[in-house]
Amino acid sequence: MWRAARRPRAARFCRKLKRMDSNTAARLRRVSGKHTLTLTHYGRKTGQPHQVTIWFVFDGQHMYLATANVNRQWVKNVIKTPRVQFTIAGEKFNGEVRFLNDRAERDRVLQKVGRKYWMYTPAFVVGRVAQKLGIIRNTTGTFEVIVSG
Repeated sequence: MWRAARRPRAARFCRKLKRMDSNTAARLRRVSGKHTLTLTHYGRKTGQPHQVTIWFVFDGQHMYLATANVNRQWVKNVIKTPRVQFTIAGEKFNGEVRFLNDRAERDRVLQKVGRKYWMYTPAFVVGRVAQKLGIIRNTTGTFEVIVSG
């Protein structure tokens, strides 16, 4: 008798992590209007904790981070060691970061960032024009944070 293939253990684990409990979602909703969070990430060589203050978007179900420069140290660190902690307005959370490689997914997140940080639209437009003219490279990157509490 043929049996359906089971998902690998890691895939099952990640799927469980994606389900955010209602208490955590409510806590994130309360602080989602804030402009920045403090992200604690771990050095890819030393394992030592480092902090950076960055923009974020919570859309009610998913938590996202964005960067204008994927060459920053915090980005390299979270790609190597995706376990993070972050604080927003005194609320502390844990999670794992997933780099969004898919262009459509990245663009959806960047649209959400643009809506939240609308006051920076002129800078966003200048950057896109400079990219189109070949003056600068597109080094934007986005992450989903799988929040575990």
